[in-house]
Amino acid sequence: MKVYRTKTSKLAGSDFYEVRKKAFAIYSNIKMKSKRRPYIRSAYFKKDKVFLALFWQHLFDQQKWKDRMERLKFFEASMELIRNSKIDPRSKDNPNKANEVLHRFAGITKENDIFYVQIKENKRTNQKYLISIFPNK
Repeated sequence: MKVYRTKTSKLAGSDFYEVRKKAFAIYSNIKMKSKRRPYIRSAYFKKDKVFLALFWQHLFDQQKWKDRMERLKFFEASMELIRNSKIDPRSKDNPNKANEVLHRFAGITKENDIFYVQIKENKRTNQKYLISIFPNK
């Protein structure tokens, strides 16, 4: 699988609240640019919108603070990946819902840390949602 190399590095911080503050500042900046639902445009999906709100709900469904912090550290790099990557993701139909396709993009930060970004696409409405960001373990 081909990997997109980002120019940004992981968000620094050793405390969840410190990392969350930096990631939420980036998210707030994106949120201010839209009147309704926050989104970024994706190069791979021909500049279609990828909505971000579902990611925050999914993040806080996680139970461990350390896991949340590790995922948030890659937030800025994942925004760059979604905006700029034209590399084909690994795509498959969602086994739980027939009308959804899951796309998994791979990225690597400036410090050579590998991470994945998962985007859900609704086949009927053709809308895309950022579901998850997670490091390679």
